[in-house]
Amino acid sequence: MKLKKVEPWIRTLLFLAAVFSILAVVLIIVFVFKEGLPFLRKWGLTTFIFGENWSPTRGNFGIFPMLLGSIYLTLGAILIGLPLGVGCAIFFAEFAPAKITSWVRPAVEVLAAIPSVIYGFLGLLVLVPWLRQLYGGTGFSLLAGSLVLGIMILPTVMTVSEDAIRAVPLSYKEGSLALGATRWQTISKITLPAAQSGIVASVVLGMGRALGETMAVIMITGNVAQVPTSLLSPLRTLTGNIALEMGYAAGQHQQALFATGVILFILIFVLTSLANLVRWKGATH
Repeated sequence: MKLKKVEPWIRTLLFLAAVFSILAVVLIIVFVFKEGLPFLRKWGLTTFIFGENWSPTRGNFGIFPMLLGSIYLTLGAILIGLPLGVGCAIFFAEFAPAKITSWVRPAVEVLAAIPSVIYGFLGLLVLVPWLRQLYGGTGFSLLAGSLVLGIMILPTVMTVSEDAIRAVPLSYKEGSLALGATRWQTISKITLPAAQSGIVASVVLGMGRALGETMAVIMITGNVAQVPTSLLSPLRTLTGNIALEMGYAAGQHQQALFATGVILFILIFVLTSLANLVRWKGATH
């Protein structure tokens, strides 16, 4: 009887928590768009996106180099983090003994709790000097940022992918093995396609983490507002530009930074939609 009396209150609290979360997101979006859209209407969307010169003191607001920097850095992080994350997920879900999993898996998950500034320090003190010594230049580059972000998104990709792989019904695997398939054939042809939606979800979460990362990116990419032409080129991202300049920006400059936030929202929406489209096409086949 006591549980029956408490259950409606629990449902109400959970509903209020969901409504509050949605309301918070909506308020953030409304605030950013309210501050940024007037600048976009005045300056012009195409001029703002495809302009290659960012010089607020001279009245030039072009975010194309930073837009490309954000996209390149995100793709680089996914190319590094996705194979490692899915590989770890397959190992833990299909091959690793229980004792190894109980020790190694929490160690990988701890990576998600490390502050981004620590990753930035490690990249600054270890990775950047190593790249400088190996390839020349300053070491602050797209490659350095991709390597660090690839490690940062690894726990997210691994955890979500492993849960998706473990959720595949055991009967699928047993049926494949009973028909004579090898263990790896079962994993590659049965398990991974069945877990595709979860793996794509991990990619979406990883992209969101990579696109939204600021501190580590500022510390190791060089923060040069130019179009990156190689893996060793320095760059500046949309989030890094906002973080670096919002503290002293005013007037039109501040509006331009809010407009940058609007473009960032749109970019995340487009990338998420593309990932969901890939998942939908995979499910229909």
